[in-house]
Amino acid sequence: MQVIDTVSKVPERLHERGRPDRPREWSWVEASVWTQGMLAALERGVEGGKWYSLIDKVVRPSTLLAAWRKVEANRGAAGVDEVSVSQFRSGEEQYLKELERDLREGRYQPEAVRRVHIPKAPGKTRPLGIPTVKDRIVQAAVKIVLEPIYEWEFLPMSYGFRPGRGCKDALREVDGLLKEGNTWVVDADLKSYFDTIPQDRLMERVREKVSDGKVLTLLEAFLQQEIMEGMNCWKPTSGTPQGAVISPLLANIYLHPLDKRMAELGYRMVRYADDFVILCRSEEESRRALVEVREWTETNGLQLHPDKTHVGNCLEKGQGFEFLGYRFEAGIRTVRKKSLAALREKIRPRTRRTQGEGIRRVIEKLNPTLKGWFEYFKHAHRTTFAGVDGFTRRRMRAMLRKQEKRPGFGLCPADSRRWPNAFFTAKGLFTMHDAHRRICQSR
Repeated sequence: MQVIDTVSKVPERLHERGRPDRPREWSWVEASVWTQGMLAALERGVEGGKWYSLIDKVVRPSTLLAAWRKVEANRGAAGVDEVSVSQFRSGEEQYLKELERDLREGRYQPEAVRRVHIPKAPGKTRPLGIPTVKDRIVQAAVKIVLEPIYEWEFLPMSYGFRPGRGCKDALREVDGLLKEGNTWVVDADLKSYFDTIPQDRLMERVREKVSDGKVLTLLEAFLQQEIMEGMNCWKPTSGTPQGAVISPLLANIYLHPLDKRMAELGYRMVRYADDFVILCRSEEESRRALVEVREWTETNGLQLHPDKTHVGNCLEKGQGFEFLGYRFEAGIRTVRKKSLAALREKIRPRTRRTQGEGIRRVIEKLNPTLKGWFEYFKHAHRTTFAGVDGFTRRRMRAMLRKQEKRPGFGLCPADSRRWPNAFFTAKGLFTMHDAHRRICQSR
């Protein structure tokens, strides 16, 4: 009986917290599309719970211009048509008029997505799709129109790719739940999520709120865009293309029922896109939660990664979990090994021994990377930062030796005496250990 009471209260509380408090929380919407009247209709609920006649809002010149500004700000590479953002900018008025005309007359057809592979971890890559600038603009326009409809329904346990929310918010929620005693954690990983979403079921979920046939046809066209990699070209039968503007919203729409299911059962889940953890008070509760998640994913055409999904008490050594770059284990928060390795891979090309630039110029280029990384990981255990600082200085000592035409890697004690830590600090090098110490002193 006690479980039933808990279950009945949790979703209501979560949903109330998740609904935006207008006008402050609606400040991110495009005002030319989402007028006060439309927002009021969204909040009170439209007849039948579905939205009709949305295509006219997508093809408005003001919507396409707002979408273009977002694409322009994000920059990005050219697609298969080899038209870059800067090239589009040079003729934006004409291009946008042509795009509007093609959309209104039903002639618009998205082009193939150019696939590239970007570094994911040392020795590994991740496929990324690059639509044309034109297609990115249309996707952004569709997203401008659709996002508030679904954002109104999303629960607060979801943090990824949502306005006003981010990784730090998700990490704060995890930290708070751990402090409340929810230390038994289901660390779940969906195997190739973006590539395996069943497109027919995804469109069914979109249709639950949207009934504009032309908008739905656009979404289906984006899901079925051909993928071009080198001389090979094929049409995907499942998934949403990673790199597409519309993909994060579609991915959240598909996982929203999982959020609702976990809330209905009273589980405390924190999700960032396809990466999520469920924090429980006991092993038994966590095992039940995993069964529920496994059942839901299998029913919905998804699969949990067998090697990356586990249950453990994160207070025990060896049973911790990783989430958004951090590792939580034995009561402390550290930086996961992959995140540390990724930072080192960024430092290496900036501190090559064959670097022809002076030390100050190298530091100027290096500091933004170091500061940005520290800003995100500054809540990690203090021992993290001395190691990163030491690695950076060793790279720079080796560089200085090379400039003096001496071999070596900057590891000998004589190098440390000749170029002590204070030498690099005086040159302006950002030092994480010192920055972390200052933060601790100011608390």
